[in-house]
Amino acid sequence: MNGPVARHDVGGVAATWTRFWFEPADARPLAIVRILAALLGLALLWSYADDLQSWFGPQGMIPPGSSAEWRPRFSLSLLDLATTASALRLVFIVTAVAFAALLVGVATPLAALAAAILWASLLNRGPMLAGPADDCLAVLLWCLALGPCGTSLSVDRLGADRRGRSPPGASSWARLSLGLLQVHASVIAAAAMLAQVKGDVWWDGTAAWWLSVRPESRLVDFSGAFQRSEYLMNLVTHAILAFEGLFAAGLWFQPTKALVARMGLVAWPLLGLLAGEPAWGAALAVFCVPFAALPPRGVCSACCGG
Repeated sequence: MNGPVARHDVGGVAATWTRFWFEPADARPLAIVRILAALLGLALLWSYADDLQSWFGPQGMIPPGSSAEWRPRFSLSLLDLATTASALRLVFIVTAVAFAALLVGVATPLAALAAAILWASLLNRGPMLAGPADDCLAVLLWCLALGPCGTSLSVDRLGADRRGRSPPGASSWARLSLGLLQVHASVIAAAAMLAQVKGDVWWDGTAAWWLSVRPESRLVDFSGAFQRSEYLMNLVTHAILAFEGLFAAGLWFQPTKALVARMGLVAWPLLGLLAGEPAWGAALAVFCVPFAALPPRGVCSACCGG
């Protein structure tokens, strides 16, 4: 009896795995992710503009040899080939054009791939400068490059409509892209929580205070409120940990997926403000978008009746 039951269980796991990664899904949520990721990319790219030559130019502070020592072993950067100021400026402009094309959805598959490659090249050219928002954007771009993110809310779609082409249906590539977004969102939240619980300040409830008094956290000063109420400080500290754990786990269950995603749309930007990393908070909120409005099927959809 154990044999057939075991085979049935294995078959159920395989079916769930196949459904999660390859069952055709609606690509429309990817269009919203595309627009938000492109806006975030243009904002982050602008932060490099003033110091581009100072960092990466012919006389810059980070020569190609130095940046190569900071990279993973097999990573590359197209900016290594930009050995003159004009060439560096040209690559930067092309990167901005790729993000603009991604934003409006012109030649979207090519724009998404170009934006992902060029953004990775920029980060690999100066890996010591990359922040958490930069890394999150890189993940978003590669997920978009795999999925049909230009099939709606795009110039490409308008052109197809004028030529009388009907909108495409559900796509397995959309499912793959959405699955990767879900996995990365959960892993990032879990990694943040696990890193935090190693510190005593997250156990004694003072972490929120220390975050609020850091110089880079002065975008919004919460320290006064925490100074007036120790209970509020402890509540916020432990609420952060609870939310991150709930988010990491809740994305995998159909009854809670939309709820935690909607919470993330508000909570991640607030955490970004508190930590002095608003772009990071905004990037994590973008991960939540596909799961907040629609009820996509997750790993546990079979047992939850989804």
